[in-house]
Amino acid sequence: MAAYLCPPAVIHGENAVETGQIVAEVRDRHPHAPWAPRIDGIAASTGIETRGWMLPLQAATAPGGAGALGAVGSGPAQEALAREGFTEQDVERAIAALEAIPAPQTVQERTAPAWEAVQNYGERAARGALQTAGLDVGDVDCLITSHSTTPALPGLDVALANRLPLRSDVMLLPATQWACVAGTRSLALAADLVAADPDRVVLVVIAEALSTTYQPADDTLESLIVRLLFADTAVAAVVTGRRRPESVLRLDAAWHHTLPGTQDLHRLETRADGTHFVMDRRGPRAVQETVTAMWEWLRVRYQDDPDAWHPDVLLAHPGGTRVLEYMEQTMPDTWPSGLLDFSRDSYTSGNRGGAAVFDILRRAHDAGLKPGSRAVLYAAAPGLTATALEGEWL
Repeated sequence: MAAYLCPPAVIHGENAVETGQIVAEVRDRHPHAPWAPRIDGIAASTGIETRGWMLPLQAATAPGGAGALGAVGSGPAQEALAREGFTEQDVERAIAALEAIPAPQTVQERTAPAWEAVQNYGERAARGALQTAGLDVGDVDCLITSHSTTPALPGLDVALANRLPLRSDVMLLPATQWACVAGTRSLALAADLVAADPDRVVLVVIAEALSTTYQPADDTLESLIVRLLFADTAVAAVVTGRRRPESVLRLDAAWHHTLPGTQDLHRLETRADGTHFVMDRRGPRAVQETVTAMWEWLRVRYQDDPDAWHPDVLLAHPGGTRVLEYMEQTMPDTWPSGLLDFSRDSYTSGNRGGAAVFDILRRAHDAGLKPGSRAVLYAAAPGLTATALEGEWL
């Protein structure tokens, strides 16, 4: 399967959003929520003090452009009031009062600016990855993209094909619904593509504006947690079938796993006010099942050398600290400590979704991993589905 990965480019959201800002906004909006007395403890438990967004916090919390009349408009409302016998003066006062009531932003108001930002950040990441790999846009033979929180058709693949611009014969492979597993699954697909043609150059770009799931009107505990966790990031990397001077990781094997009957545990829902990320408390336990299955895959892969083999670094995006703790508790006792240090470091500034594994990999690269180090990359996503890769640092 051997495929070679160049260092990823990582563009963090450039608007710093402090946890204290989120707590203040939520407390002011939902002072009587059942969880309100515990909000400080809940926020502290995430371990995240700040996260970067592509757009400022105000972009998510501002009221919509229309008042309470919304899509109905003032005309039909005036006619209805007049039919009920209201005087013209009373109708005008009622309409003015209704229009002054703030209303939530519409899907368009939330998504349109985020989609523009996703394209801009994605382009910057793509150009950075190509420069790092010592390549030009004309060298790209295939583009794999993912962006799960800003639905668009055409998507990021076509946008980048025009923005960069790419050759007209480049294969475009959009994978919008990969979500959190986009990092590992895109690399697995890229490895298959270069295995079929070692001269092929594959560019992977993942741009996620997860801040679009910040829904001010939602007063559930799960919505509070979503507000606190997510960060916006664009990442990109080049995968080739032949080793280049810039290559930092050889990918040797890939593994995929899907748990049946778990498709409702984590999901995106599009409602009148935009995209909501819905979490189920059973989710972490289900993700843990994919971790157990991954350990078994690695055990079988190295069953002829069970005592000598172990990863030197584990680049994992399981979605939360609970699963990171589970990974540490269930890995073999003979494995060294600190395998998840880069994963934990990345998580302290937010959950980056599909961009997370590339961010974690970049941190490992910047730290100067020793050539020959064995690496395992892992991610799980709503579905529940997971993909892992195993390879060697170059």
